Amino acid sequence: MSDADLSTSASAAALETAPARKRPKPGERRVQILQALAMMLEQPGAERITTAALAARLDVSEAALYRHFASKAQMFEGLIEFIEQSVFTLVNQILERDAGTDDAGGAGRRQASRIAGMLVQFAEKNPGMTRVMVGDALVYENERLQQRMNQFFDKIEATLKQCLRGVAETDGSATPSVDAQVRASMLTAFLVGRLQRFARSGFRRSPSEHLEASLACML
Repeated sequence: MSDADLSTSASAAALETAPARKRPKPGERRVQILQALAMMLEQPGAERITTAALAARLDVSEAALYRHFASKAQMFEGLIEFIEQSVFTLVNQILERDAGTDDAGGAGRRQASRIAGMLVQFAEKNPGMTRVMVGDALVYENERLQQRMNQFFDKIEATLKQCLRGVAETDGSATPSVDAQVRASMLTAFLVGRLQRFARSGFRRSPSEHLEASLACML
């Protein structure tokens, strides 16, 4: 599922000229359900979302939802898959940009800073997804959903450690792996904290507030 799949905008001209259809195309209803769920999560102070409320928003029956998803947990898994695919596609692009450079320390700092900035920008553009990432939307849902988001941040931390090992080596550290792990853990905790504050402030406190200065202190 691409960013365009979860976009809520549409061309007025296209809507006017599109032929009327009684039924969505294959897979289209599934995307519409995930779009609606993401939009509901964007409402500040939104309580636990029920399938009844989601069905009402889409003007369909709850049975219609379950024709596309076996459970509400599967709906959240669809959002988590979107988060994983979007973020790690961008992470790979960042890592490839400086691949093979002789300046391991400088490249590592740039990569770690770019990954942090990208994650914050993703959260700002997708506030509903942020509530999933920090677990606020997963309270009372299936435990495996939170475990999957924990694994997501574990992977982010492991990637940052990979970037920062070169920094530690360049700085002459006697224990580069340990130092890189400490920095990666600190940076990941900082990012999670920024996303939590963004979500729990009703999306009023921007996660990118003083971001460059903060990263400069840590990196």
